[in-house]
Amino acid sequence: MPQRETLEAPPVAPPVAFAKLAELEAALESAIRGKPEVVRLSLVCLLARGHLLIEDVPGVGKTTLAHALAHAVDGRFHRLQFTSDMLPSDVLGVTIYNAHAGAFEFKPGPIFTNFLLADEINRTTPKTQSALLEAMNERQVTIDGRSQPLPTPFMVIATQNPVEHHGTYPLPESQLDRFFMRLRIGYPDAASEREIVRNHAAVNGMPIERVLTAEEVVHVQDMVHRVNVDESLVGYMLAIVEKTRAHESLALGVSPRGSQALFRATQALALVEGRDYAIPDDVKRLAGPVFAHRIVVNARAAMAQRRGDLGDRVVEEILSQIDVPL
Repeated sequence: MPQRETLEAPPVAPPVAFAKLAELEAALESAIRGKPEVVRLSLVCLLARGHLLIEDVPGVGKTTLAHALAHAVDGRFHRLQFTSDMLPSDVLGVTIYNAHAGAFEFKPGPIFTNFLLADEINRTTPKTQSALLEAMNERQVTIDGRSQPLPTPFMVIATQNPVEHHGTYPLPESQLDRFFMRLRIGYPDAASEREIVRNHAAVNGMPIERVLTAEEVVHVQDMVHRVNVDESLVGYMLAIVEKTRAHESLALGVSPRGSQALFRATQALALVEGRDYAIPDDVKRLAGPVFAHRIVVNARAAMAQRRGDLGDRVVEEILSQIDVPL
């Protein structure tokens, strides 16, 4: 009898993929100096098919990071400056009557892209903010009763300033929960800021290198799902989630969508770091960026602390209370 040919499963992350991810990370670090952790986590968000909220004070590189992430991938990119007079149709598109064809035609809006930069998303009204909900959750939009699929990959990168309140509309909890991760860039250290000041003109005039095609990004995103996560780690994640739902300072804990996000994030981080398995440190490292913007502090706790800072602090406190699996 002829021998049956055995087909071996391809490795979770071949060396070529690791090399490409390292190139992509280096390209992002050339635009955002001195922030390797922020760069790595934004890459994790992309590979996990998530949407990214970058929240920080003006001038620290929020829009620069979003531009760099979008331009390092050879896909379609749109930037929308959100304002108070923007309408949902300015984002989604509109159906108009074509007199020559004698029929209505749909004109796609800027959301039909691979990367949408929603700059200063909290400056537009809740009605326009809500236009993104279906797109972020289901990767499609419904206009005039017809669903229109969005391109793949699809990622919303939004920025907002947490200290400016005049003329802003804070994102509601339902919108925040759609963001896979929230990052804060922070001020650079002295050495990095010196380099930024010295090389400002050179860096701003230098285009970001295209490292991956859109098809290659989708391929690597598919590889994320093959990273092994031990059952003990899943139990560790769920113990953290359960603590957020019973914490005395919180009015709203992490939803199942948040649990799923942390699971995918640990897989993506493992892949970026060249592993085919997740470890407890991945969970501890990602719990803050994935969970802090999803929880809601109660009125008593909010009177003493700013919501964002307290959310991060509560997650850190919860992590210190739960035994790490061996």
